[in-house]
Amino acid sequence: MKNPIIIFVISALILMALILWILNVPTAANIQEILMIGGVLLLVGFATFIGISRLRSAMRKEPLEDELSKSVMTKASSLSFYISIYFWLVIMYFSDRISLESHSLIGAGILGMALIFFISWIGVKLFGMKHA
Repeated sequence: MKNPIIIFVISALILMALILWILNVPTAANIQEILMIGGVLLLVGFATFIGISRLRSAMRKEPLEDELSKSVMTKASSLSFYISIYFWLVIMYFSDRISLESHSLIGAGILGMALIFFISWIGVKLFGMKHA
């Protein structure tokens, strides 16, 4: 995404959809809905953080992504891909024992993949990349 404004537009659309969803559900929320809302808010916050850092770079006439940020993103994405494969295998194994509907299970899996990427990005950013 070359234009950092797109990140803010998508984040605002997700937040508006989340607000509409919250307003249309009954007031008694269970733990599944609370975790879903928390995960979405965490990911929107991550997208906003990335958007602000790219917007700062654009205002300083710097490239939006330098070599280090590209390599961190590549390393985090490859690590999260391998973890997500095993995550889906665990979901498939426990899908018979879980009383969730299939569309809720798929939605939780997609949200789980996004959270795995977020955690992988934080891990690569904090601990650096090992060049062995």
